[in-house]
This record gives sequence, structure tokens and C-alpha cells, in this order.
Amino acid sequence: MKKKILNLIGLTLAFGAAVAFASRQLWPDMPIPLYSLVAAGLCLVPAVVTLIWASRGANRLPEDQLLIVLGGIATRMLLVLGVGLALYYTVSTFGRMSFLIVVLIFYLFTLGIEVILLVSGLANQEKGSRI
Repeated sequence: MKKKILNLIGLTLAFGAAVAFASRQLWPDMPIPLYSLVAAGLCLVPAVVTLIWASRGANRLPEDQLLIVLGGIATRMLLVLGVGLALYYTVSTFGRMSFLIVVLIFYLFTLGIEVILLVSGLANQEKGSRI
């Protein structure tokens, strides 16, 4: 499980660095590197918690695992959306539509990585139980 968490963190930070570098080259007047840092933290913390929660339920029934994953996705969505909108409406630096777009991109990226890590873990677990 530690390897999955480190993969999630490493891939998200690498993606954030790539977005920050590319945005600095393409739109030097926009604070997208700041948005990337905030969006990475905003999406990464709940993703790690959800990944830990889903990994702990690996020995449960498949129906329970699905409920854990979907519940984690819904919880993360509400948290990221709530904090993102709070920043958008209360902090003038984040009051641009580009901030919400960056948050959406990071949300989808971390969700995709998390699903890949969970599915690969379930496939490896099932493969081991067949042997």
C-alpha cells in the first residue's frame, strides 16, 4: 500500500511540475503554477485518504469494495468542489475561471491514477488468490 501512495504522490507532483512549466511558457502572465500547486494539494490529500480507505477494505466482498470506492469518490468530489469554490469566491487571486479549470484537471488526473492503482491492486490480489 505504501508503494501505491508514493506512486500517487509522485505522479501527481510530476504532473503538477509539468503543468507549471508548460503554463509558464505558454501563459507567462497567468498564475497557473500557483493554481497547480494549490490544486495538487487540494486533490492529493483526499485522494491519499481515499486510497488508504479503499486499500484497507481489500479483503472485503466486491460489493463492499465498490461502495468504498464510490463513497470515496463522492466524498473527495464534495471536498475538492467545496474548498475550490470557497477559494474562488473568497480569495481574489483564485477568482479566475482558469483556477477552476486547473482544479478540474488535477481532480480528473488524481482520480484516474487512483482508479488505475486500485484496479491493478485488485487484479494482483485476484491473481494471487487463484494460484
